[in-house]
Amino acid sequence: MSATIPTLSNKDSLEAKASALQQAGCMVIQDVADTTQRNNLVAELQTHMDNAKVRVDDDPDEFYPGLTQRVSGLVTRSETVRALMLHKEATSMCDHFLLPNSEFGYQLHVSAALNIGPGARAQVLHREEDSFTYFAEPRPNIILATMWAISDFRADSGATLVVPGSHTWPADRTPEPDEITSAEMPAGSLFFWLGGTLHGGGANTSSDWRYGVILTYSLGWVRQEENQYLNVPKHVLDTLTSEQKRIAGFDMYRALGFYDPRIK
Repeated sequence: MSATIPTLSNKDSLEAKASALQQAGCMVIQDVADTTQRNNLVAELQTHMDNAKVRVDDDPDEFYPGLTQRVSGLVTRSETVRALMLHKEATSMCDHFLLPNSEFGYQLHVSAALNIGPGARAQVLHREEDSFTYFAEPRPNIILATMWAISDFRADSGATLVVPGSHTWPADRTPEPDEITSAEMPAGSLFFWLGGTLHGGGANTSSDWRYGVILTYSLGWVRQEENQYLNVPKHVLDTLTSEQKRIAGFDMYRALGFYDPRIK
């Protein structure tokens, strides 16, 4: 039996969404980002994507495949991302899966725009929580990941590969071919996966580019993978709302992250 990813509507209940994500370790919610949001995001990031270095001499041993545009630092570069990172679909799942392990909140772990080009190979399957080797697998929920589909995600255009159920596996279990599936979804959908779920970018065998924005969230007491303190300069930080600053990781967590406000 082939692996399947639960697909829900934005009108489904929080309970139904949380249950689907808990059981499969992944899910798709359709019709979350509208056309205007997607177009605005593309326009805001266009210059940065155009300037992104695209490796054509791909090394199959590299973690990141070639023939792909990658841009991070999205909090600084996109007003639309500042809204999406606080979208209720994302934060409701973060509240459910992360707050039990982080009573003072969670934070943006990674922000990146990924445009997979024709001919790109599949990425090695991995877990978002692989940096936290202190915890034995299966780990407690440390990270919740989201991928916003800016374009249609098809199996042949590089839709994210995922292994439903792998968030419950021990470290030595590897997936069989029929346990790996593609997160196919129309533009505007939001794909979730838990930090312990095996996944990776898919191979693009089509003539189209596959555009997605990944926003992952982590417990407030762990170190963020993306260094927001360097990626968000002071003049941008001063324009963020208190909620945007909080989710980007600029609030204290207990005594962690204290600073002297007199230093400018």
